[in-house]
Amino acid sequence: MSEMTNTYLNGAIKLLERLRDEEAPKLEEAAKAISEVLRNGGNLFAFGCSHSSLPVQDIVYRAGGLMLVNPLYGPGIAALDTRPTTLGSDMEKLPGYAKAILDNSPLKKGDALIVVSVSGRNAVPIELAQLAQERGILVVAVTSHEYTDSVTSRHESGKKMKDFADIVLDNKVDAGDAILSLPEVPQKFCALSGVTSTALLHNLVGLIIEDMVANGVTPPVFLAANLDGGKEWNAKHLAENKDRIFYL
Repeated sequence: MSEMTNTYLNGAIKLLERLRDEEAPKLEEAAKAISEVLRNGGNLFAFGCSHSSLPVQDIVYRAGGLMLVNPLYGPGIAALDTRPTTLGSDMEKLPGYAKAILDNSPLKKGDALIVVSVSGRNAVPIELAQLAQERGILVVAVTSHEYTDSVTSRHESGKKMKDFADIVLDNKVDAGDAILSLPEVPQKFCALSGVTSTALLHNLVGLIIEDMVANGVTPPVFLAANLDGGKEWNAKHLAENKDRIFYL
């Protein structure tokens, strides 16, 4: 077996153990706050640019997921389908684009927004968190404290995304994100933030569901569509919650 297998998987396991041991209080705080928003009739949205959108997409419209998680998309930065791909990287640095995204979304005062950005330094996630907070929206940031503290802001305020968050979840990756190295390769390679950010978000969803149930509310959860009865179950609960679901 290649030593790379052990290095990468052991690195992932180490960070997941750190999430378990160090982030549990913040995860529970965020879950209780989002649960309260949902129980009070507010809505839940989640946003990320390019690769940071992938953990968001992993908790939207999927088996075992909370139906009330709404993705917030910014055209050109919502995934990795913009061509050339470098255009998307430039777009997430554009001042003012976050306002256009927010102004054209259903987000309103009393809602909750999860924003994912590993470095937390680019204009779009910073401004989105800032504007959302100013508009009375609960902001939960997913970032890396080590990474974002090691770089300068690309926003005129000089601040990072986490500076405009009510609650910050740390995905624990190093600055630069990559974990593997070889003497023949001048830079580290193979990122871990996809693993840890996705784990944080799935854990958060589970805690939201738990808190809603503890407060007497049974949240709508997807049943795998490939299980018998899954399609019918999902159709029924999507219809019952259609006023809080914006991705259909």
